[in-house]
Amino acid sequence: MCHTSKVWHIYSSIIATHLSPLTYHPPLIYESYLCAMQLKPIKEILSLFNIEELNEMQQQAYQAITQKKDVLLLSPTGSGKTLGFLLPILQGMKATIKTPQCIIIVPSRELALQTEQVWKKMATGYKANALYGGHLVETELNNLTVPPALIIGTPGRIMDHIVRGSFAIENINTLVLDEFDKSLALGFEEEMSFIIGKLSKVRKRILVSATAAPEIPAFTGVNQPTILDFITETTAGDALKMARVISPEKDKVETLFQLLCYIGAESTLIFCNHREAVERTSTLLTERGIENAFFHGGLEQEEREQTLTRFRNGSVYFLVATDLAARGLDIPSVRHIVHYHLPSTQEEFVHRNGRTARMNATGTAYLLMHSQEPLPSWLPEAPPELMLTGDSPIPHTPLWTTIYISGGKKDKLNKTDIVGFFSKVGKLEKDELGMIEVKDHTSFAAVKKTKVKALLQATQQEKMKGKKYKIAVAK
Repeated sequence: MCHTSKVWHIYSSIIATHLSPLTYHPPLIYESYLCAMQLKPIKEILSLFNIEELNEMQQQAYQAITQKKDVLLLSPTGSGKTLGFLLPILQGMKATIKTPQCIIIVPSRELALQTEQVWKKMATGYKANALYGGHLVETELNNLTVPPALIIGTPGRIMDHIVRGSFAIENINTLVLDEFDKSLALGFEEEMSFIIGKLSKVRKRILVSATAAPEIPAFTGVNQPTILDFITETTAGDALKMARVISPEKDKVETLFQLLCYIGAESTLIFCNHREAVERTSTLLTERGIENAFFHGGLEQEEREQTLTRFRNGSVYFLVATDLAARGLDIPSVRHIVHYHLPSTQEEFVHRNGRTARMNATGTAYLLMHSQEPLPSWLPEAPPELMLTGDSPIPHTPLWTTIYISGGKKDKLNKTDIVGFFSKVGKLEKDELGMIEVKDHTSFAAVKKTKVKALLQATQQEKMKGKKYKIAVAK
């Protein structure tokens, strides 16, 4: 253990150089920081995200989580909650402990993977594993042979691993329940209660939600938490506009078609209440000449990931989805929300709308209603009606196509490798190659649609970094 007398002269320079603009305390935090040496300065971590400084919510989350036993963090979707609680978790980790120190329970596979990616991007030096259904348990067991410091996963899969004894739990001292109200709504109370009951050494509990004032179940062990509420203080204001679109028919697909023609080729999420309705609506739009994709919990994990990748990189403008896409997913820059079916609760309505008008951007939410359909009781007043003329052209098809590559981080591939290969071998210019995502075993790249055929022909027999990979159009 370092002595304060030996580090105090460095302490003030660390504050000024690396940890400003925050006022972190107590000094023992810095003493631990300086002794650990493996921790990056916060400024250096933020630079990896192209962020100059933490926002107000993240600053307060850092201070509360490092200093308090129980914290309830309430903040809207897209406000940076994940980084907000991961930074103080990193501060509390000890390099001398070689088994898991923190466990994060999330309601969906997508949120588990997204949280894992944020942690990896932080380049902490501490290993993290995401555990979730939809792929082989054996894959996770193999990954757990080298124990991670951080476990991220869905309730059912984490419980399964605890029963199996897949990882040690005696050193887990920090518990995070992210989107815990969503986990409860999905029926995971029994699994979460089981997991928490097994974690006898937990000393710090962090509950996170995008819902205002959710009820905290007794099994969480959270009593009188420090509450950070950034929901009541943060509203979309003029950033989010709402409009009501009236369909003369109960089957509203023709009105939806006209609305999408009116919106044009811009990123749009179309919400339906059931999986069957999602697929039917998607099919009917395709038959009318509108290129789209659909997303729901019944798809295989690989299908879901590829669909979200295509939506993120602009290879598809219109995504028809269930409320699974309402929160916990990394799908920025959504310009329009269409409620093809109105949700049953105001909470879900808010979460759906939260996918747009984020981070100082603007967006519009459309309520598509039958002429005889009553306004929900939780909506205080009817939004202004948008009159469609029906003469808008069909939106043009996306300019980009997503290319699949059968290799990723585990194969030692990175974005630079793909850019170099596609530029040199595929003859792509800089403006013909868009967003690239490199995952563990696969990669995806957005390529100008007009260049796809030539690219596939040019790379068909070529090797990247000495290895032959399958390169094809993503489905």
